[in-house]
Amino acid sequence: MPSPIPVTRLLPKDIYPCLDIGTCSSPLSKQCHGYTLQVPAQRLHGRVTSRLWSSVIHWKELRAVQPVGSGGFGSVYRAEYLGETVALKKVKKCAKNKLASRQSFWAELNAAHLRHRNVVRVIAATTCVPADFEDESSIGTILMEFVGNRNLQQIIYGCAELLNGDRWLRYSTDIAHGLRFLHSHSVVHLDIKPANVLVSGEDVCKIVDFGCSLKLDRGCEASAIGGTYTHRAPELLKGEGVSPKADIFSFGITLWQLITREQPYTGDKHHVLYAVVAHHLRPSVQENPVFQSEQGRLCSSLLARCWSGEARCRPSAQELLPHLEQLRNVDPL
Repeated sequence: MPSPIPVTRLLPKDIYPCLDIGTCSSPLSKQCHGYTLQVPAQRLHGRVTSRLWSSVIHWKELRAVQPVGSGGFGSVYRAEYLGETVALKKVKKCAKNKLASRQSFWAELNAAHLRHRNVVRVIAATTCVPADFEDESSIGTILMEFVGNRNLQQIIYGCAELLNGDRWLRYSTDIAHGLRFLHSHSVVHLDIKPANVLVSGEDVCKIVDFGCSLKLDRGCEASAIGGTYTHRAPELLKGEGVSPKADIFSFGITLWQLITREQPYTGDKHHVLYAVVAHHLRPSVQENPVFQSEQGRLCSSLLARCWSGEARCRPSAQELLPHLEQLRNVDPL
């Protein structure tokens, strides 16, 4: 079945005009019919570099596949590929909504051709899998750079590590840099949250999991599905159009979590959804003593702008950066 998302929204313009779209399950990988997209396989870390990912996985080069984690999206493994450590992600087939499963897989590739320090890099992806790697519950496989086993969710809530002002500011600045880059290429993530931000061994944040993302075509109205309700912008909850400002709302909730190490909301999901839209419910700031310092008051002001009910009133990712830099120059929380 062809992708439900047009190939022009997944590939850079210098690639997709030469594609021969046929009946293969993937518009990106034609090797099951004797054709391949002419994107070279690449070694990592500069040995053989290209800004492009590959639609061919050289399965014989895959070694030592070990499980790392799993969830509703599928499963992630650590593996060796062409002599380097990589992350292998199998996107799960949803029996209840097969179309949504396929959309999620292709959405994972919206940023595949982009390269940035704060975005996890895609190496290769395909829906054509040899029999000895076949998994009936999987609709596709993606190879990505291996960042590590830690994400911000684990750092915020699952360990006793100190998360002081310098550290959460570095983390939030990393996320803002990643968003600025994605938005400059018309990619909206739509599921920014601590669990979707990996932290490398060098303590650098990298945005991952693009299964809800959209590539915004110029002049094209788009609607979004999926995402995490606690971080979802009110205009998306109301079914309105998507813009990069939806990611800024999610960034604001994530920044609040980094500062407070608390859960943004408690109580029934449907009550929270209604209250966010109808009563402008947001995580607590005024009652939280951590926001009483000079830095805290500046944070409070920035958060209020990020999670404004009006998307046009939120700062862009570019505008976030000087505000975060200003926070470094005042008394810490």
